Amino acid sequence: MDTQANIKAFLAGSPFAVVGASTNREKYGNKVLRCYQQNNREVHPINPRAEEVEGLRCYPSLTDLPVPVHGVSVITPPKITLEVVEEAARLGIRHLWMQPGAESPEAIAKGEELGLSLVADGSCLLVVLGYKE
Repeated sequence: MDTQANIKAFLAGSPFAVVGASTNREKYGNKVLRCYQQNNREVHPINPRAEEVEGLRCYPSLTDLPVPVHGVSVITPPKITLEVVEEAARLGIRHLWMQPGAESPEAIAKGEELGLSLVADGSCLLVVLGYKE
């Protein structure tokens, strides 16, 4: 896995989804969403327990999105990340970025088995894109 190439490919497309988006501004699921907004990138929050995050309509799952997305930032517990990998692959989404703490050996192995382009080495989107609090 060439992480830098995967990061470049991830950021080359649009739009994005944030699975694990949070209404709590202290949580990474909110900060990652705001980071996309700060960088003028189209982004869609995914959280089955929220109706809106940072002024954007929130969707319960990737399947419920009204538009196809290029890449998915995953900020979920590792067990859920495995499910997100499988759902993304079913929908034809090829680029996933597992934020630090969301990754697991099982989710990474499944993503590789499914031929997905993964960023799952501890790289953080907030650092790469330059998040500002």
